[in-house]
Amino acid sequence: MPELPEMENYRIKLSEAILDTPITGVQILRDKSINVDGVVLEKELIGSRVVYVERRAKHLIFHLSTGRRLLLHLMLGGLLYLGSQEQRPPRSTQIEIDFNGKILYFIGLRLGYLHLLTAKETEAVLAELGPEPLDRRMTLDKFKDTLKGRRGSLKTTLVNQHIIAGIGNCYSDEIAFTAGITPASKVQHIMASPELSERLYHAMQSVLREALYGGGYIEMPFTEGDTLTGAFDDKVRVYDREGETCPRCSGTIVRTELNGRKVFHCPQCQHDA
Repeated sequence: MPELPEMENYRIKLSEAILDTPITGVQILRDKSINVDGVVLEKELIGSRVVYVERRAKHLIFHLSTGRRLLLHLMLGGLLYLGSQEQRPPRSTQIEIDFNGKILYFIGLRLGYLHLLTAKETEAVLAELGPEPLDRRMTLDKFKDTLKGRRGSLKTTLVNQHIIAGIGNCYSDEIAFTAGITPASKVQHIMASPELSERLYHAMQSVLREALYGGGYIEMPFTEGDTLTGAFDDKVRVYDREGETCPRCSGTIVRTELNGRKVFHCPQCQHDA
């Protein structure tokens, strides 16, 4: 599932490519991916423009010139591709929006969605999300306050969108690895240690920033010739690296499960808090 770095990468690239370009066509190939009738969505979009693209957690918010919003959540397997009809990706698409010849293809929206909402409806949907980990206000003190009193494993805490928004399976494991802490460690034990809590905070900041600047780990480029999107996949240290050699200590990366989620870590250099 695309996480904060992947969605922020999409936001940046979309902002460079589609802002203020008139929408000239809409195709809805899967009605369940939207929340209104396809004819209604087409009428709303054609002739309008996207004036701003915002990211909140794992969502993208397309601000329309009409004042309404398109709220996108790609969920598991979702992807975006921007190109001409001739550059159409060899994948099934659920929605296609034509920006005067540049078509934004929404791929893999079997669980994801693109909803047409008012500004207030969008705020209501996103109201319960936790703070952004890369927000300038997420200082070390704010991080400690956010996790103060929390209980449970580090993995389940990091992926809980109500606590900190935007982190999922991949980056929770990468953060734990960078901090040298097992994903199963109890967060209350980590936060009881000033040294461990500070190490976790800096790991979160460094991993997410490196992944963002590195294009994230998504599986296909955003446009033809795009070499940035997905480039971080080659730099992932532990996620989906079961059986491979640990890049830090030459141990072996293992895969386990924690509360139904797959977890990757190095048992030799990551330790319980």
